[in-house]
Amino acid sequence: MHVLRTPEGRFAALPDFPYAPVYVTFDSEDGEALRVAVVDEGPADGEVVLLLHGEPSWSFLYRTMIPVLTATGLRVVAPDLVGFGRSDKPADRADYSYARHVEWMRQTLFDGLGLTDLTLVGQDWGGLIGLRLVAEHPDRFSRIVVTNTFLPTGDHPVSEAFLRWQRFATESPRFDVGRVVAGATTTPLAPEVVAAYDAPFPDDTYKAGARAFPALVPTRPDDPAAAANRAAWEVLERWEKPFLTAFSDGDPVTAGGDRAFQQRVPGARGLPHTTLRGGHFLQEDAGPDLARVVVDLVAATPR
Repeated sequence: MHVLRTPEGRFAALPDFPYAPVYVTFDSEDGEALRVAVVDEGPADGEVVLLLHGEPSWSFLYRTMIPVLTATGLRVVAPDLVGFGRSDKPADRADYSYARHVEWMRQTLFDGLGLTDLTLVGQDWGGLIGLRLVAEHPDRFSRIVVTNTFLPTGDHPVSEAFLRWQRFATESPRFDVGRVVAGATTTPLAPEVVAAYDAPFPDDTYKAGARAFPALVPTRPDDPAAAANRAAWEVLERWEKPFLTAFSDGDPVTAGGDRAFQQRVPGARGLPHTTLRGGHFLQEDAGPDLARVVVDLVAATPR
């Protein structure tokens, strides 16, 4: 495995993101060391809110939520997935799989940081990975908030909007990450914000993970990840702890996914599910509002 590391200078002038990462290093399945960057803010003894980003963003996505959460005494942990942000980036698309992403986060969060009693906030791939972690390690989680995500098994058709995105990420000769994020928000992004999303990728050689991610979503019943996701649904269909949906009203890719969670997860019953105004990257369009949804859930459901 050939691993790339984005030069630190690329992150020198990030707007409204003063957070210095901590790093967790572990050996991958190939024996290659991987370094994962993690934003860890707020009181060390506070309840932990785990913010998992998706494709092709990084923890910078949560910059307007972090101060709202920490102001109430919560500890925020926001890792950069392998291949994104300030984390290491394997250079070959074949190095990435759904199972490996789950395992890399397990090693980071549980082996490296020893986290327990987590409130998961998962968006996009942050939900696909986070919900697998919940299913495989349920005792480490106290609450779940899902936003603009899903947990596909390949047994049902995905949206045409997603299939178009999958083809674009795989086949397009240009893959401008900042423009991708800007195109999936309802709020115009300032040039420096777009640049911050481009910062982790000095050139196309760093984008193998971003290119690979959409094709890793199970879209067929025989997908390599389909069985593990079916097993995860079996756990979620017995999940009694708080499970809240906070989707947006303007995301064609995950529209309607909140209803599936509400209908199938027992812990979703009776909770104040909400729909916020925004696009796929709801954190850009309504970040403080989403943070307050999380704060209210933690306050209303003491562990």
